Amino acid sequence: MSDLFPRTAITLACAILGSLIGAPQAANAHAIAGDRVFPATMAVDDPGVGDEADLQFGHVRVPGDSGDQSINSFDFEYDKLLTPRLALSVDGGYVMQNNPTARGFDNFGVGLKYQLYVNDAHEFMTSVGVDAELGGTGSRAIGDNFSTISPTLYAGKGMGDLPDTLAWLRPIAITGELGPSLTTGAGQPNAFNYGFTFQYSLPYLQQHVHDLGLPQPFSNLIPLVEVPLSRSQGQTTGTINPGFIWINRYGQLGIEAQIPVNRASGSHVGILVQTHIFFDDVAPNSVGKPLFQ
Repeated sequence: MSDLFPRTAITLACAILGSLIGAPQAANAHAIAGDRVFPATMAVDDPGVGDEADLQFGHVRVPGDSGDQSINSFDFEYDKLLTPRLALSVDGGYVMQNNPTARGFDNFGVGLKYQLYVNDAHEFMTSVGVDAELGGTGSRAIGDNFSTISPTLYAGKGMGDLPDTLAWLRPIAITGELGPSLTTGAGQPNAFNYGFTFQYSLPYLQQHVHDLGLPQPFSNLIPLVEVPLSRSQGQTTGTINPGFIWINRYGQLGIEAQIPVNRASGSHVGILVQTHIFFDDVAPNSVGKPLFQ
């Protein structure tokens, strides 16, 4: 399959970024612990809940039955706050692959996520959730005929409580998730999914450590590395994803490479591109308002 899709996605992300950087604003997203904003990361979910929409494009090449298989995916997720601490999510995606050639919608999913605890002084946040991929809801060429249920624990910790001698390390944050992925299909293997992110927030550096006078878009960038992993049938697969997120009060844009950790995980470097909207900041008194206070 042609590399046109990754190039088009990068061009689109750059165009959107260019249209946004003309109006710098302080980040004020939903996942906040003290002075720390945890961005909505692309491959390892953040520890917060919010009223938001996420669109992602992904391109990977993975081993197939008859050689390498190229896969392009367009994924979406919408999270709706039921209460300030509880969010309902719906998600899905459209997949195009070759070798063999197939395209169509993947199975749709639903989920619940509850924010358990926030410690502002230590920039710590944790949540629990459960996601269900509903078997048979996608096209036969792409989706599985069995469901998958994934209870997950999420956590995030910012380093803003470090002493003054380590002030330049305060912009660092680490987030992670872990939990089993349980299938309903007879003979289908279960998995254990886990992952973490390492972030260095330039907005945090500018606002809470030392103002370097960075211009846009750099003053709103968060360089990061995500490492999503999965263990099943004695085999670990996953990727190492270096990239960055540009964030402001109303949303964010992101781009990452996907570097396979081994041959079973893929044969080439892939790409993820993200557009994310915070409805709880865009329209806090209407669309982004929790259904129940």
